[in-house]
Amino acid sequence: MSTSEVVPALVSQALQQCLRTGFLETTRNETGRLLAVLAASRHGVVAEAATGSGVGVAWLRSGAPEGTHVVCVERDLPTAERARKTFAGCDVEVLDGGCESLRSRSPFSLLYMNRATASMVDRDLAWSLVEPGGLVVIDDFEPSGQWSTQELHETLSDPLLHAWLTDDRFTSTETHLAADLSVLVAARR
Repeated sequence: MSTSEVVPALVSQALQQCLRTGFLETTRNETGRLLAVLAASRHGVVAEAATGSGVGVAWLRSGAPEGTHVVCVERDLPTAERARKTFAGCDVEVLDGGCESLRSRSPFSLLYMNRATASMVDRDLAWSLVEPGGLVVIDDFEPSGQWSTQELHETLSDPLLHAWLTDDRFTSTETHLAADLSVLVAARR
């Protein structure tokens, strides 16, 4: 999995499930590769909020070391059931419900969600779900461009990104993965 052309078998399986069900909005490979790298450095439990098609959690499972438990949550029951079938026997636990359901499996060393989910999840909840030193990864941001810390407030146009970057409980950065995609990576202090 160390070249950009390689797509792990579990990710391929989740992508095929996307095509069968018409679920076309999914974790991009650029984000997936970053998730796999970050998961490779994690131990304990890693999680995805709102798993949808399961591609994001497949990247997490593909990168995470053996013994690292991977859990995800999905509000839509038929979608959660499809994810359970996709990940049967892969040490991925699929929970029914919203992000609050993740409390029973926390704390996490890594929590991943897309921008749409993050906009509905209170940062206090995300903070409480992640262990000290744990990571929160949020994708699907439009790159904000270049800015300095003095200009941050005036030039950053995405209020969600701004809120995460300026939350003192985290050390955060925006990482550009493609011309049209950036990801927030935040480490809990």
